[in-house]
Amino acid sequence: MSTPTTGPDVLGAPVPRRDGRVKVTGTARFAAEVPMPGLLYAAFVHSTVAKGRITGLDVAAAENSPGVALVMTHRNAPPMAAPPAFALHPMGASGDNLPVMRDDRVRWNGQAVAVVLADTQERADRAAELVTPSYAAEPAVTTWSAAKARGTARASNYGMPLTTVSGDADAALSAAAVSVDHTYTTPRESQNAMEPHAATVVWDGDTLVVHDCTQLVSQVAVSLAEVFGLRPDQVRVSAPFVGGGFGGKGLWSYLILAAAAARMTRRPVRAALSREGVYRLVGGRTLTEQRVAIGARADGRFDAIIHTGLMAMTEHNAVPEAVTSATGALYAAGSFRLEVDRALMDTVANFYMRAPGEAPGSFALESAIDELAHELGIDPVELRLRNEPETEPVTGRPFSSRHAVEAYRAGAERFGWSARSAVPRARREGEWWVGAGTAAATYPYVRFPGGAARLVLQPGGRVGVEAAAHEMGMGTATVLAQITAERFAVPLTAVSVSYGDSTLPGVIMAAGSQQTASLAAAVAAAHRELVGGLLAAGAAAGTGSPLAGCTADTVATRDGGLCRLDDPDAWEPYDALLARAGLTELRAEQAAPPPAEMGAWSIHSYGAVFAEVRVNDVTGEVRVPRIVGSFDCGRILNARTAAGQFRGGIIMGLGMALMEETQVDGRTGRIMNPSLSEYHLPVHADVGDIDVIWTGIPDPRTPLGAHGIGEIGIVGVAAAVANGVYNAVGVRVRDLPITLDKLL
Repeated sequence: MSTPTTGPDVLGAPVPRRDGRVKVTGTARFAAEVPMPGLLYAAFVHSTVAKGRITGLDVAAAENSPGVALVMTHRNAPPMAAPPAFALHPMGASGDNLPVMRDDRVRWNGQAVAVVLADTQERADRAAELVTPSYAAEPAVTTWSAAKARGTARASNYGMPLTTVSGDADAALSAAAVSVDHTYTTPRESQNAMEPHAATVVWDGDTLVVHDCTQLVSQVAVSLAEVFGLRPDQVRVSAPFVGGGFGGKGLWSYLILAAAAARMTRRPVRAALSREGVYRLVGGRTLTEQRVAIGARADGRFDAIIHTGLMAMTEHNAVPEAVTSATGALYAAGSFRLEVDRALMDTVANFYMRAPGEAPGSFALESAIDELAHELGIDPVELRLRNEPETEPVTGRPFSSRHAVEAYRAGAERFGWSARSAVPRARREGEWWVGAGTAAATYPYVRFPGGAARLVLQPGGRVGVEAAAHEMGMGTATVLAQITAERFAVPLTAVSVSYGDSTLPGVIMAAGSQQTASLAAAVAAAHRELVGGLLAAGAAAGTGSPLAGCTADTVATRDGGLCRLDDPDAWEPYDALLARAGLTELRAEQAAPPPAEMGAWSIHSYGAVFAEVRVNDVTGEVRVPRIVGSFDCGRILNARTAAGQFRGGIIMGLGMALMEETQVDGRTGRIMNPSLSEYHLPVHADVGDIDVIWTGIPDPRTPLGAHGIGEIGIVGVAAAVANGVYNAVGVRVRDLPITLDKLL
């Protein structure tokens, strides 16, 4: 069946987000706002040692505290299997595969050792303060130097070692006319979503009903079923509104503990983590140490790229920071050596955070590119353009579409790059040195198997679309409605969307910038099934039907109905078609076809980031008054939500560049800045003008010609700022964040 070419032109339009009104008016109901009679509130007691055993738990005072219904510890918790970890199990959602409250072991500083339930949050919090644990501490690895000294090993991603070798890069580096070879570091970072992690859970007989703030409802449902020995259909996870995720809204121990406590009390339980609780129980981006060495000819063409990384993990998770993942896709070079190793620490398990791998990896790679440009005396934009590949460098696969050069040139023009001084420390305004930096960005196209959708055609040309998708503020529900409206050629107002529930079709997660492509492919498959079913049910067989004898392959959608491909004037509305079939509504559910495009082609989103940077000559303060982001991400399906995604990623990149760092006490393994007053994030005063543009050229091999846009916005920003700092004051900062002490 042909893709609709007529009807409402809704795709690409700047359609306002469907969830906007309910969120700004406060009527959207989040996980910690679901009302239930007899609700109990949870408070957690966190360990204060990084490793060891619990030798005592005095809970008497807490149990006798007003309003307390239960104090749960490893001594009275119900049996629970270890949760299946993400990337270690086909449907794993947990940040680690550690058993939850099953023994007296402590494995990181901050682990929950007791849960207190009371009839108000205040009473639960007060009673939790009365629990007195004691520990037999054991030697723990809580510093980066100790972790490296204990030994390293090659990291794997989904079971594949993070190693790519093409040619002899070490020999080519030694023989290169010009080279750079430096080490770059990035710190631990924590997700700080507007909505802290929370869940409201209740047992309905043997069925577990969960209202969670997750970005993978289906996987959480399956994982909880394994933990509690249930069938998957005995767990329902609902998450219609999620107040930000950035990779951190998976399955963590607080939800498992809340479900266990609800089972013990036979009452609903709400577990809403405090901001500090999020830092204690939820893992974020791990620290990295990277070497980037580039060997080039005198004309700037690369002969060798060596990019190696070392990052921290725990023994109990499988989420590496694959810092080299973008390196083999951006630039042509005669040889490559890309490797990532890991060292183990006793800490909360690290987890994915926006553009995992690409964000910290681009800081190292794109800083090294800038350093090489300075050594060669070649403009940093020109150096990148000279090394534009014709095919994917390390595999030789053809690009599905690649308009990175167009994006770079458009961004440079928009920014006014030609006015930049090639000499550092050349422009001063008052006590501020002014510079400009740039960096390239890329993020791979991903479409995981498992996407599915159900379509419901109803009288009046109304269409319902149902999928286990997620809305974390990126506009998924809006774009899904746009996709469906165009597919059926009906007004956007005729489409209703149901999402965020594990009982809906599909196994989709809001991660990897892949949700929209998966949904688009699923809607296309379900639409074809529905139209075929409508025709086969006899809708076109009646006397005088203009569609008599048609099949799904010989019709198109137009103006709220179907028409013949060979005669567009032979048209009939959906109401008439349903009536001919004797139907009041028609449903169709289909899975998206396998993502064959990923194996045949190299598919990526691309970007170019330009930053104006000002450094105060007196204080060392850094300001970024202006950023231009220019992107090549295929077809843009909603101009308004896309711009918001790009800008949000860029702002997160500013935080990565200038302030974000999860600080850990090396003596105890305890996070020292677990609050928004001490973990610094960009606020309005830190964010200048952000201008985003895009090529908008559709990719002929992806659903609707679109690529993911959720994560590429952060990629390259830290490097662009660091390169701008160098251009402003001549100081090269290779260790994030760029704090003023590194510039004085």
